[in-house]
Parts: sequence; structure tokens; C-alpha cells
Amino acid sequence: MRGDFEAWSREKLTEVESALMRWVPEHAPAGLGEAMRYGVLDGGKRQRPLLALAAAEAVGASVEPPRAEAALRTACAVELIHAYSLIHDDMPCMDDDVLRRGKPTVHVRYGQALAMLAGDAMQALAFEVLTPEAPGVPLALQARLCGMLARAAGQHGMAGGQAIDLASIGTPLDENALRDMHRRKTGALLQASVMMGAACGEAGPAATQALSDYGAALGLAFQVVDDVLDATQLSATLGKTAGKDADHNKPTYVTVLGLGAARAQAQALHAQAHEALARSGLADTVWLAALADRVIERDN
Repeated sequence: MRGDFEAWSREKLTEVESALMRWVPEHAPAGLGEAMRYGVLDGGKRQRPLLALAAAEAVGASVEPPRAEAALRTACAVELIHAYSLIHDDMPCMDDDVLRRGKPTVHVRYGQALAMLAGDAMQALAFEVLTPEAPGVPLALQARLCGMLARAAGQHGMAGGQAIDLASIGTPLDENALRDMHRRKTGALLQASVMMGAACGEAGPAATQALSDYGAALGLAFQVVDDVLDATQLSATLGKTAGKDADHNKPTYVTVLGLGAARAQAQALHAQAHEALARSGLADTVWLAALADRVIERDN
């Protein structure tokens, strides 16, 4: 199983990387393309693209060429949104970090102004990727995918969660408030990756709800594990600055619950994700299950 998953993930990551290399422009004006490519290519876990592609396979989207193309475009679009958010989050006005994916952050390498523009351009590119001019992906599906991604990235999701995060520095949060923040900041895009992948195929109401529950549990588990790793791992292992949340006096699952309880919370959410897959009624959820395991087992 593990060997099969590694082979599957390598194949899919090769497809995603190749597509990103085609779609992220190299020659955008005044070095913008170079900064964009630096921010998204050759790095990261690619958890969101893999979730999108695994969900698409679970609902049969890989069989029909237009839907398979939609799934690949979805995988690249969610990664572009994620990468743009990291560029902006790392800037001095936000988290002020100098290390990301094992290399200097985009604003350290290219300056703050070009980094800001690179993030802006990557956000726009995500929606361009979802709406190709060439025939293939049905227009109704293009519109649906754009709407799902916009809601996950905007005030109801990632951007809203980041606003809460910045406003919470030095402010005690209870577990419910912390969960709300992270369901938006981290969980919304991870859940959307699953649901957008599923939208590329056909799934009944029960399966759709189960996949939504899976994505919600996995998205929150990802953040809980992130908080644990931030408190326990070295920067060299993480590929980003360790301990920065504590340094910035930000509430985390470790500071609110304690390390042991945070780890237990991650395991409980992992179990919820597997339970959701079990009741989905879908025959091919093996890669989604393996991705849930990877979230819990990762060390960076």
C-alpha cells in the first residue's frame, strides 16, 4: 500500500509540476515571472493538489478527458492560491519570515514590492488556469470551480482566517475560537481541494457530504500537526523558521491545549477523516486515506 501510494503520488506530482511549469509564465514583465516561479515551483508538499486529484479519482473524473483536464487544472489552481498566500504571509507586514520550503522567502530574494505583485499575479493566474480559452472543460464546471475556490480563499476562508490570526497576537483564545480561525485559515483551502476535485466527477449527496466531512477533519488536523511541529522540530527539518508562533505570541493548539492534548486532537481528527471515507460509499478512496495518514505522520 505505502509503495503503491508513493508511486501514485510521484506520478501525480510530476503531472502537476509539468503543468505549473507550462502555466506559470517565465517572461512576465520586469522579473515578475521569475519571482512567481520561484514562489511555486520545485518545493512544498503539494498536499492540496494531491487531495484534488485523489478526490477526482474517487468519483471517476480521471476516466473522461475533459474532466481529467479539469482535475489537473484544479490541482494547479489550489496550489497557486496556496503559494500566493505563503508569499504574502511571509512578508514583514504579516508573519515576517525569511525561510520557506528550505530557501529564502520571496520577499527576501526579490524585495517586498515584487513579492507582493508575484502573489497578486499568482492569485489571478489560479482563476485563469480554471478558465481555459480552448474548448474542453465545460463552462458550467469552470464557473463552479471558480466559485468554490473564491469562497475558500476569501473572507469566508483563508483571508478571513489570516485576519483573525493577525488580530489574535497576544490575545488568549479558547479552543472554539482557535478552531474557527484555523478552519478558515488552513482548513478551508484543504477542504476545497477535496470538494473541487470531487466536483470534476459525479458523486451523490451522501458521498459529497462524506467527502466534505473528510476534508474538514483533514484540514483541521493539518493545522494541529503544524502547531505541534512548530513547537517540536528544528528549522532545518521544517524548511521554515521553527518556533515563530511562540516568538510572535500567537495562540496555537499547543499553547491552548498543551502538547499532549494537541497530539491527541490530531489523532481524533485523523480518525474522523477515515470514518467519513468509510461512509462515503465510494469504492476508490485508497489515496484519500493514504493522504490522511501522511498528514499525521509528517515531520515537516
